[in-house]
Amino acid sequence: KFWHRTDRRDRPLPTLLWFARDRNNLNPWLDGLANVGLILSAIMFATGSANVVLMLGLWLIQRSFMAVGGSFYGYGWEPQLAELTFHALFLVPMLSMKPFFGSEVVSAAVAASGVVSTSGMAATKGTFPVPIMVIYAIRWYLFKIMIGAGLIKAKSTDPKWKPGNMSAMDYFYETQPVPNPFTRYLHFMPKAWHRFEVWSNHFVELVAPFFLLMPFRSLRLAGGLIQIMFQFILISSGNLSFLNWLTIVPAIFCLDDSFLVNNLPSLVQKIALGTPTTESYIQSVTSGAISFGQAPIARTILSTAFFVLVAKLNINVVRNLLARPQLMNASFDKLRLCGTYGAFGVVSERREELIIESANHINGPWKEYHFKVKPGDVHRRPKWISPYHHRIDWQMWIAAASGRVERSPWIYRFLLKLLRQEKDVIGLLKSDPWKVESGAESNADDCSNAPKYIRIEKYSYKFYDTNNATISNDHEGNKPYWVRERLGRYFPRQGVASADILEELANRH
Repeated sequence: KFWHRTDRRDRPLPTLLWFARDRNNLNPWLDGLANVGLILSAIMFATGSANVVLMLGLWLIQRSFMAVGGSFYGYGWEPQLAELTFHALFLVPMLSMKPFFGSEVVSAAVAASGVVSTSGMAATKGTFPVPIMVIYAIRWYLFKIMIGAGLIKAKSTDPKWKPGNMSAMDYFYETQPVPNPFTRYLHFMPKAWHRFEVWSNHFVELVAPFFLLMPFRSLRLAGGLIQIMFQFILISSGNLSFLNWLTIVPAIFCLDDSFLVNNLPSLVQKIALGTPTTESYIQSVTSGAISFGQAPIARTILSTAFFVLVAKLNINVVRNLLARPQLMNASFDKLRLCGTYGAFGVVSERREELIIESANHINGPWKEYHFKVKPGDVHRRPKWISPYHHRIDWQMWIAAASGRVERSPWIYRFLLKLLRQEKDVIGLLKSDPWKVESGAESNADDCSNAPKYIRIEKYSYKFYDTNNATISNDHEGNKPYWVRERLGRYFPRQGVASADILEELANRH
């Protein structure tokens, strides 16, 4: 029955949450799965190795969250993480936790003597390389991510990505979901620099991906390094969750052992490659005393079957990449094992923010809710939170960009929970505006200190130009970081919303 449960599109939902008896209270299961995921990850981090059991557990946990997360797990990097984890299943041993296949002889020989055998056979006997077909599948995975991002911009109706305009980066920094402390400085760079950024983006996403698939080592190394540097640039310019960190992982598979050993600083090697078995392997690579054996027949057959499966599942992905109306962040197979990706085909020219306010009386005063990273207070500087993902803050950005509230129906229940002052939901925010001055939590039964009405206002936000002195500092002397202007009401269009109205809307949607 586990594999026969399906979603609304009749696709199987591989999720452990089917085993939950109380479907109306999944929180214990969600917390439990998250904790198990942390434990499995900690084991792999501490040992520097993994096996199919651990990777399968992580894949099932990720798919379990995707099955029930709805729009909060609708980001492109969620299936991207699941797909990479699926690929990793075929990289690791079935049960063994040794970092290298057959590596027990390497450790024993090198650790015992401290000297690598000059013939290489004693030091590496029984070791065979990671299946090359799986390596190429992961490189293809990175290729389609980057080429998909490039093509969706090239085929976009947004002229700001096209030659003759090339102004996308004039607006991108100011309108991206969650800016970081460097974003404003990058926004005010000269326009000529922004044009260079657009051309560079097109090169990285439309030309450099082909280097990843080349059989020539120099081009492959260049392709991997270009993508890694590009992702670090994106990390330094904004908070795009763990997307960029995740994209770095497959790029590492374009770098071979010799390159990593000879170019990584010794300190980084100690941190990233610090297990005894790995250290002995590094000595073998450094000295040239390394010789690989023949992979077992079963492993070869399994790797070949995996490669054929991935090739078949990516046929529709390639068709989508070549299609004029290219889908972004979609999958075409029943189990959603392989997908197609893309981002920022259209760049907004104005940043719009939704500001939630509530009041005890219909005539106010209205108190504003502040989120942890979403712009609100014009004097608050952005934080650097990558790779952490504040999902509610992102959802508010998406809701503002999507237009009408009907396109983001989750907002009704969110506002209802804010009115009811549910602690789990209030905890997602920076603070509770209804918290009494003494420091105690506000009591919903205390009518004088509990919200009864709520609304959402829409504002436009622009980075404050430090050369503009027309806006005063706050009471602590801090200069404003943003300049905002009210655009109008987002919800409700007239009047205010009460708990009864929100409950009716939430049940209807």
